[in-house]
Amino acid sequence: MSGSSIDQALIDAVVNSRDAVMAQQTVITSGSGKAYQSIAQTAAIAVQDAADTLRNIQTIATTATGVAMAEWLASSGVTPDMDKFFQYTATMIQNATTDFTNIGSASSKIVNDFKPG
Repeated sequence: MSGSSIDQALIDAVVNSRDAVMAQQTVITSGSGKAYQSIAQTAAIAVQDAADTLRNIQTIATTATGVAMAEWLASSGVTPDMDKFFQYTATMIQNATTDFTNIGSASSKIVNDFKPG
């Protein structure tokens, strides 16, 4: 290579690389792969968020149950409606668990049903 001229082999290599990267089938395959990865990542984030929510609800329900149990013990078991309260916190946890399961199942179905290309 001399002065300002560019070696023809280098030009050919750049043109061939461009043509290979921009070929219609390459673009379609690459685009489908990127779409699949995006959908899979979104589904994974949804499941992580559901797990965080489940963990937070379990923490709240367990803490509330502990405080209520302390109140109940301090009142010699005469605090009204404690059974309803304990059932409510158990239901909170069960509902959060159901939501987690539903979100996980839906996310899995969405990813598995996606047909790239």
